[in-house]
Amino acid sequence: MNKNTIRCDLTVIGAGMAGMAATLFAVNRNLSIAQVGGTSEVGFASGFFDLLGIHPIGERRPWDDPWAGIETLVQDIPNHPYARLKIAEIKAAFEELLVFFQDVGLSYFRDLNRNVKVITPLGTLKTTYCVPRTMWGGVEALAQKPSCLLVDIKGLKGFSARLIADKLRADWPDLHTARISFPGTGHKTEVLPEHMANALVISQNREKLAQVIRPHIKDVQSVGMPSILGLYQAQEVVSDLAQRIGVPIFEIPTMPPSIPGLRLKEAFERGLREKRPYYFSQKRVLEAKPRSANGFEIKIGHKNKEQTVFSRGVVLATGRFIGGGLSAGRKDIRETIFDLPVCQPAKRSQWHREDLLDPRGHPINQAGLETDDQFRPLDKDGHPAFKTLFAAGSILAHQDWKRMKCGVGLAVATAYKAVNSFVEQLSEFRAKDATG
Repeated sequence: MNKNTIRCDLTVIGAGMAGMAATLFAVNRNLSIAQVGGTSEVGFASGFFDLLGIHPIGERRPWDDPWAGIETLVQDIPNHPYARLKIAEIKAAFEELLVFFQDVGLSYFRDLNRNVKVITPLGTLKTTYCVPRTMWGGVEALAQKPSCLLVDIKGLKGFSARLIADKLRADWPDLHTARISFPGTGHKTEVLPEHMANALVISQNREKLAQVIRPHIKDVQSVGMPSILGLYQAQEVVSDLAQRIGVPIFEIPTMPPSIPGLRLKEAFERGLREKRPYYFSQKRVLEAKPRSANGFEIKIGHKNKEQTVFSRGVVLATGRFIGGGLSAGRKDIRETIFDLPVCQPAKRSQWHREDLLDPRGHPINQAGLETDDQFRPLDKDGHPAFKTLFAAGSILAHQDWKRMKCGVGLAVATAYKAVNSFVEQLSEFRAKDATG
């Protein structure tokens, strides 16, 4: 076998949250992995991990208890991907993910059985489940409503302390705002979050920033800032800066692409680097075909084939239209790698409702792949298309993750089940190989 050909247990197609989670779960189970994906959508994440926030979406009903919400959801929508999972599996998936992030220095906080409210860059409140440690102070401040200073930065687009304060002040009257210049950027008309985050790695820059903030502190008990407080070791940056100004600090996410998303991407890549020997970043699958009982042959490259991967199984975590997993034509929606059947409205005219802002969303939002209980995509006859092909994340049908506020939960839990299902199949293969 030449150097442009590799063999492995599992190929993960996709580098979003579902693809990265599938790779994590696979390497934790000692599988040999190849992963291929373009620009990861993880970098555009807010950093919040939603489990289930809204159901039914037409009523926009929020859930304080996400587990109770999931139980109601699966009764109402028995084909939803969560219906193919046990609550214990969803909990185990989250636990394994959070332990990984803890080990690579990116801590998350949560209340095990309760959603929390967080502040968005638009000044609205969002229901979510897991929150980066650097933002947890905002959850506590929002609940207790102490005297608080919100700080924004001249030249930082898409983040206004005054806008946030105006939106929240009816329920949180003791909010104050300040606009400062980030040290060394006073002459610039635009400053970028990643440049400030990288600058704050240096202790002297944190002291300069603290000197700018201190005159605005007065009698406030907490300070909220845009999430630019370090790309690496963010909690250490937040703690050090808070000590320098003498008041606890919490971060509020900015508009994407955001530093919390980049922290997630960097943590995944750093934590998996040694465990995932074959990672084809910025590449795509040019062709994928089954090889009977031997699994799949996958040709990878940019425009021309650069690598061939032979693997026993595949996890399809390619996302929807933006991720490239689904493609919408004039008449129908297609799956782009294996040309699998896509569950979709019967006619193109039924993709959207008449009202663009219909609170129920549009039928096209729930188009995707039908699967069995092992998350194997089904063929046109309703049988698994391939024995060791699995799907995870937003490519799955019967869910509207944006409106249900279940994006990370959906991605992580289905990736967990897909990988575990493959492990069961692989055990059968190896048992047959051992017996000849």
